[in-house]
Amino acid sequence: MNDRVSPAPARKPDLILVGDRPAPLVDAFMRRITYLRLSVTDRCDLRCSYCMPERMTFLPKKEVLSLEELYDLATGFIARGVTKIRITGGEPLVRRDIIDLFSALGRRLGHGLEELTLTTNGTQLAAHAEALARAGVRRVNVSLDTRDRAKFAALTRRDSLPQVLEGIAAAKAAGLKVKLNAVALKGVNEQELPDLIAWGHAEGHDVTLIEVMPLGDVEEERLDQYLPLDAIRARLAERWTLTESDHRTGGPSTYVDIAETGGRLGFITPHTGNFCAGCNRLRVTATGQLYPCLGGGERVDLRAALRSDAPEARLSAALDEALRIKPEKHHFRMDERGAAPALARHMSMTGG
Repeated sequence: MNDRVSPAPARKPDLILVGDRPAPLVDAFMRRITYLRLSVTDRCDLRCSYCMPERMTFLPKKEVLSLEELYDLATGFIARGVTKIRITGGEPLVRRDIIDLFSALGRRLGHGLEELTLTTNGTQLAAHAEALARAGVRRVNVSLDTRDRAKFAALTRRDSLPQVLEGIAAAKAAGLKVKLNAVALKGVNEQELPDLIAWGHAEGHDVTLIEVMPLGDVEEERLDQYLPLDAIRARLAERWTLTESDHRTGGPSTYVDIAETGGRLGFITPHTGNFCAGCNRLRVTATGQLYPCLGGGERVDLRAALRSDAPEARLSAALDEALRIKPEKHHFRMDERGAAPALARHMSMTGG
């Protein structure tokens, strides 16, 4: 199979029906699943120290799903009630011909799919922003932990800040709504966070702060990186007027409005504010492994289903198995020096 996406899926999975409608995706805790985070590659052109080691080993390309297979999976999820798809990686925009997948999925907008979005590190965004907008993407999340060039190069092990800032500007010019995601890192960017927030808001971008997650072996001590966001929020409240917001994007962020900057600030708090009770997400890796929980080892092999002799029946059964095994919550811990990661699997493999 080549790596091009056809205008229409080559096949459609058989679906479990409720009456004459496909059964929605509802887990054992009665949470309705409407959001798919679909990774298209584990490869990345940065090496962020909290995400992966410098000498990261990536998957052989033969193990990665073709764009047609990724499209077939996505349409199967849409048929079962998924209304939002976020394309993730690794870095999605390093995947060859990735705009073909965005264009194909964009044609499903208004036909079961309500939103198609992207999470990116921004290094390739300038070259693709206009094409993404034409495909139907309206919002992108860009990872940006610092605007200090030397600090960025040390953190990501690549001197790519100018390209990221160019990508953010290009996305804005193309009419894409940009949200900046910053991982809060003790002793690295904690003093810079207010300036990063103020700059983002001045540019018209929402900003979200994220607590570091103990996924995959890295070369630094996780506990030394961990910065609780409840402490950061308290510091920000001494500087600015924070007002609770009812804004939601379908993800785990909670938001406040900042009167002085006129912008919105989000918090993703896997440690200090567990958000699992409202989880509406499933994650699929670039190899077709469905992880019902980012922080869990439970998985279902969708690639085997897609490539089997009975892909329609196997895929339908695999989705139901994923709902059955989806755990109630993750069990991240960040209270012991030298502790092994919660999972050996790196974030770049699962998808951000």
